[in-house]
Amino acid sequence: MAKVAVRGTVVEDPPVARFLFSSTAMSWVWLIARLYVGYEWIDASMHKITNPAWITTGAAVKGFWQNALTAPGGQHPVIAYGWYRDFIRYLLATNSYAWMGKLVAYGELALGIALVLGVFVGVSAFFGALTNWNYMMAGTASTNPVLLVIAILLMLAWKTAGYLGLDYYLLPVIGTPWKPGRLFGAPPKKTHPLPA
Repeated sequence: MAKVAVRGTVVEDPPVARFLFSSTAMSWVWLIARLYVGYEWIDASMHKITNPAWITTGAAVKGFWQNALTAPGGQHPVIAYGWYRDFIRYLLATNSYAWMGKLVAYGELALGIALVLGVFVGVSAFFGALTNWNYMMAGTASTNPVLLVIAILLMLAWKTAGYLGLDYYLLPVIGTPWKPGRLFGAPPKKTHPLPA
């Protein structure tokens, strides 16, 4: 139960938020969401890993960036924000597409595997959301808006989203940055059985 003291008054999360994001009863819903998003990342990565334009030359990334910077028929450029256009121009000028193709392809695979297995779900979902956001900033909608929303929900449900996954074992052992686990000297805690 999340509580915050604001000027002497305790403010709690609403019951629906506690149920959605902190109840192990919802872990089945988060498992389905994790498997869906994880599968999507693995599927997307397989198309890239087997393509030399992503892994060897980075030409696919270069073409994607160039298309995002080009204004079709004199219209507004695909990238709406000048600072993001400058960022993409910088990446093109420094030939970053050569290493970025590998990073994207193998990063998507790692994200997918982590989500399917339930490994550090909150962190994995954050990097998935960041990737979706970058695709959308460069003008690609596709499934990215839906995947971004699900990733945000998984980040909010990080405590229970990996409950039916490896986080069930990893979080008590490793812990979090604000509360170390047994590996870092914290006393062992009793684990909770799966919900009936």
